[in-house]
Amino acid sequence: MACRQLLLLSSLLLVASLTGAKPTSRAAPHIIHILVDDFGWNEVGYHQPSDVSADEIEVQTPNIDALKEEGLELDRMYVHKICSPSRSSVQTGRDPIHVNVQNVHPEVTNSDDPVGGFQGIPLNMSTMAEVLSDTGLYETSFVGKWDVGMATDMHAPYSRGYEKFFGYFHHSNDYWNFNEQKCSLKAVKDLWLHNETFSGPAVHLENGAHCGQDNQSPDGERCVYEEELLMGSVKQQLQDYAAGDQEKSLFMFWSTHLVHMPLQVPDSFLEKFSDVDDSYRRSMRAMSNYLDTEIGEVVDTLKETGLWEDTVLVFHADNGGEIMTQSCGGNNYPLRGGKFSNFEGGIRVNAIVSGGYLPEDRRGKVEGRLFTSADWLSTYASLAGVDTDNLSDAKAVASNLPDYDSVNQWPIISGEAEADVVAREEVIIGDTTSVEFNGDGDTLVGGLIRGRWKLLLGAKNKLYRISQDVVTSVNYPSHPIIVPEAIFRTCSRKLKNACLFDIYADPAETTSVAEENEDIFNEMLARIDELQETVYSPDRGKKDKRACEAAKGEYGGWWGPFM
Repeated sequence: MACRQLLLLSSLLLVASLTGAKPTSRAAPHIIHILVDDFGWNEVGYHQPSDVSADEIEVQTPNIDALKEEGLELDRMYVHKICSPSRSSVQTGRDPIHVNVQNVHPEVTNSDDPVGGFQGIPLNMSTMAEVLSDTGLYETSFVGKWDVGMATDMHAPYSRGYEKFFGYFHHSNDYWNFNEQKCSLKAVKDLWLHNETFSGPAVHLENGAHCGQDNQSPDGERCVYEEELLMGSVKQQLQDYAAGDQEKSLFMFWSTHLVHMPLQVPDSFLEKFSDVDDSYRRSMRAMSNYLDTEIGEVVDTLKETGLWEDTVLVFHADNGGEIMTQSCGGNNYPLRGGKFSNFEGGIRVNAIVSGGYLPEDRRGKVEGRLFTSADWLSTYASLAGVDTDNLSDAKAVASNLPDYDSVNQWPIISGEAEADVVAREEVIIGDTTSVEFNGDGDTLVGGLIRGRWKLLLGAKNKLYRISQDVVTSVNYPSHPIIVPEAIFRTCSRKLKNACLFDIYADPAETTSVAEENEDIFNEMLARIDELQETVYSPDRGKKDKRACEAAKGEYGGWWGPFM
């Protein structure tokens, strides 16, 4: 072993002894990051109300519950309210207002801005995979939903620090035929494979023409559920890694399709919930249970291959469950709102840190200090021995792009930090002027969290209204409100219409306390104005016809980079 590696190993073992982390013979622990999609606060067993009887609870997530019992629950983990911005934040270590608050489609381009005129992560911003790769200690892999850029090869995972990629580029696709959107009225498929020997559409995995949710066993045709393919890739890569030379540690980012729309799942899982009357809720219950089952299989694989003891495993959602119209089937009870809303149900998510590398005295506990999607980059960098106090993205700074906002949370996770030490002082809540869910607009600071205080501020062009002012019931959608997105609350700059909440005493955000806390309201409003001056707000452009041209021509009916 080279002198540099010996010195680094010695320093990491010293850090482990000081932090309480489990000493390891490796230079750095394995990192498995599991990002689940649209997974509501009330979709896990451990968040079920204590006063609800067992026969009333629909949720069945024993493996996730076990992960929490042998890990550390992060009770105040915050993300953006929509998919792509949360993912941009996680990958780049930036607050969404400094990287992306728009959920536009990956076919958009703006030729006037060759850096930021695309979906997702601007060119010249570094990612967590690049930071870890640059240490020389990690091999990297990405499986699942990407959703942060597709326009060129430089936007794809394999140019963002991930050596392997198996997944799809868009917000979602059909779980059975992989279709996502259309070109000239013809559906286009979205599934890509990149490894040492191949890079292109995963045509060899295409299902038969009759395969679908309503026909899962067509005669003589291939018909495999997409999530089975993704999970199978994760397990195979873990097994292959364990059987190899293991010179480097493993960083795997597994971004599940579940439980995002469309509501599709194998019949064998639907049958488990045949007693759930509402078909949408039945599908969501089945999808959550499928997710839980595959989480269990991957954890078992980590343990069977001997990788678990040297692993830090992080599990969290990209945003809250989708409750827009009852057909979505999501549930964030007892939190207000859901996906697309800045109420707690949209941005406060289930999160767990587990794995054998987590100190034993942190297992089975609940951590209540603030965490955000931006913090994982610095946290992982610290595990690789990087000096995170001086961590900067030189490539971005040279391009006049925002630098990292990421905070190293490992001292909090490991228990090294005292109980009264706070790594993150505030959570910046992002928003947009766009009136379309997947449209482009100006970047806004839509609120702020500091300790027990949360201030929400609606967009002026939307009359300061925050959508989904509703709390669902335990077994949503048993609720009289059919279209929650049509229920608004005004959250303005005026004291009488302000939305300042004490989220410790009032986690459901029922009552504003602005008038009795005017000084706090004014202080936080001033901070929002200060942060607004720092936002990154490129014009990401419009759908580029070259995306369809490439899909129909070069890729034979599949999406891929088009510039």
